[in-house]
Amino acid sequence: MQHALGKRVSAIGTNYSSLAKTAASGAIGLLILSGCSTLDIDSARLSTSEIRSTLAEDRAALTRDVAPLSGPLTLNEAIARAIKYNADRRYRAMEEAVAMGTFEAGQFDMLPKLVASAGYRSRNNDLITRSTDSVTGAPSLANPYISSSRTAVTTDVGISWSLLDFGQSYYAARQNADRVLIAGERRRKALHNLILDVRTAYWRVVAAQKLMPLLRTTITESELALKDARKAEADRIRSPLEPLRYQRQLLENLRLLETIEQELSAARIELATLTAIPLTVDYTVVDQAGDINTAWLGQPMDKLEEVALLRNPDLREGIYNARIAQQETRRTLLKFFPGLSFNYGYKRSDDDYLIHQNWTEAGAQISFNLLGLLSAPAQMRLADAGVALADQRRMAIQMAVLSQLHIARLQYANTAQQYERSDAIAQVDVRLAQHIANQASAEKQSTLDRISQQSAAVLSQLRRYQALSNAQAAASRLQATLGMEPSVDATSDMPLEALTAAVDKSLQAWNQGVLPEPESRP
Repeated sequence: MQHALGKRVSAIGTNYSSLAKTAASGAIGLLILSGCSTLDIDSARLSTSEIRSTLAEDRAALTRDVAPLSGPLTLNEAIARAIKYNADRRYRAMEEAVAMGTFEAGQFDMLPKLVASAGYRSRNNDLITRSTDSVTGAPSLANPYISSSRTAVTTDVGISWSLLDFGQSYYAARQNADRVLIAGERRRKALHNLILDVRTAYWRVVAAQKLMPLLRTTITESELALKDARKAEADRIRSPLEPLRYQRQLLENLRLLETIEQELSAARIELATLTAIPLTVDYTVVDQAGDINTAWLGQPMDKLEEVALLRNPDLREGIYNARIAQQETRRTLLKFFPGLSFNYGYKRSDDDYLIHQNWTEAGAQISFNLLGLLSAPAQMRLADAGVALADQRRMAIQMAVLSQLHIARLQYANTAQQYERSDAIAQVDVRLAQHIANQASAEKQSTLDRISQQSAAVLSQLRRYQALSNAQAAASRLQATLGMEPSVDATSDMPLEALTAAVDKSLQAWNQGVLPEPESRP
């Protein structure tokens, strides 16, 4: 019997040796294949066709469903188009949607884990075992026995739940909820900045549309007068000093006019980019009534401060970040608690040697990382420092918001006064230019006087529109500091006409200078 047992054991050893050789040869083959399939840098480099294809897809996505202009562009429509089609605005909205998706997906982490699995195993020989007497240590005289089939299919359905994982997932879900709200505040801030940029660029386009014809006419006349002056100098009809002074004045006027032209030429491109208008489209804007409403200057400063502190997106984001830091402290504390887990499962195996091929299992386990206590003081100090940093940042933001509010109100008052003064100067310069032009036609004034006064009139009108643009920008900055963005919902699905009407209604409410109730939320 012992001789037979030895033969069987030696046969088993031979089989194991052959299996080891087979596994080793397979591993070597896999290593060779992996070495042959190694990628290099050149094969991963973008090709010109791939870049062109990606750019074409991006351009098509940006221009898809963009409504064309049906007439002159108004300020309300410009703001509505920017809200609906601007690429940065779309990015902020998508950022908020991703944060919402992360929050919704993270909530499932709090649920127990329900796992279903199935497996198959196969052996090329029987699983044969032998036993040894526990008292004498001598091999058992019984024949080796087989305890499992060569092939078996197992299935398992089990549920497990960890109290520590639940706590970690719970606080993580609360942090994700705050991050969703932070993304919403950043979207509001992006909306404020977008409206500010649109209003500034719009009035610059109005100035360009109004002044460019007169500007180019004045430049042409100045160049003709400069040519005549150079000819008079070359003919030496008069003293050389007089033509040179004349040319010097003309050149100064030309430099000023060309500077104005360069400043206004880029305004159309800026507005077209903000409102998703094709850059090749030659559009016109409506020169609306540009009176500055100073109703906001009559509001008490304490009321403005209250509204700003309640609604400003930067300050709200700071409060949410402080709350996230507090939740992180609680998550850190959970790491020091023992881990308690429960599991229950139904299992099945078709192994012929099993007496019970179907059974259920239930269990509970508690674990505790003793060495984790060594890092507890450092982790708690880090968590407390994070909370203190978030609180300090929130307080700094609060002071910055109050400072921004006072500065924005002061700038609004200053720009309104500058606009009134610039408007009065522009009206006087226009009348002066008209009188000098009439006198030049009657040969009572020189061409230089007419061109100089016409250049001064163009400059005064430019400064008037610049003052108007600055006043509109100051109004938008004050509106942003107060957190009073246009109340428009579902902007991606709202038709452009309805969105334009909503923007018009919101701007009219803003021009009335009425503060919202402190309890209201945007």
